[in-house]
Amino acid sequence: MTGGRNDPEALRAGGSAREIGPLREFVRAIAQLIRTTDDEETIVTKGARLLGTLVAEDTWLPEEYARPDPSRYQQYLLHCDSEERFSVVSFVWGPGQSTPIHDHRVWGLVGILRGAERSRAFVRQGHGEPLLAGPEERLDRGQVGVVSPRLGDIHRVSNAFEDRVSISIHVYGANIGAVSRATYDPDGNAKKFVSGYANRTLPNLWDLSGAP
Repeated sequence: MTGGRNDPEALRAGGSAREIGPLREFVRAIAQLIRTTDDEETIVTKGARLLGTLVAEDTWLPEEYARPDPSRYQQYLLHCDSEERFSVVSFVWGPGQSTPIHDHRVWGLVGILRGAERSRAFVRQGHGEPLLAGPEERLDRGQVGVVSPRLGDIHRVSNAFEDRVSISIHVYGANIGAVSRATYDPDGNAKKFVSGYANRTLPNLWDLSGAP
């Protein structure tokens, strides 16, 4: 018999109730925050503090949502609200991997769980005009950044390391894998895309049989 509360494969795949507890409590806290306000500034300010607490601890992320791929960065869905008001994602960066220039169309929080990321912001001047590049910023382990159409929404992100994996935990104000967004060429040409996710299963946040 497999799949029970003490099944080793089930625990290894989903994480035990004790191990994954910080993610479960974070999801509950973000859901409560969004229930109480729709003010973006309040959400990102308080949400950033919650995410900072989550990424300060590096023991809760199940192994299969921390695996790099040699061909490209991986985007694993960890949780999506049933009304798609927010989603939580782990981004796993192999050595030297990076995104194209892209936007989000919703607010987002980025917290560094392992390693570090570099991000360069861009501004779109107008249709057919080149993008303006801003300064490059670096986020190290435990730090949290914010993106949104209001604050700045176009950037390119890369692993700050050429010799190791980095992992960041992202929270977005939508089911980000289903949002129609765009990548951009430096000349300003936009191409629509929907990112989807790398995984077909989710961590089991809600089996509390092994919780203290």
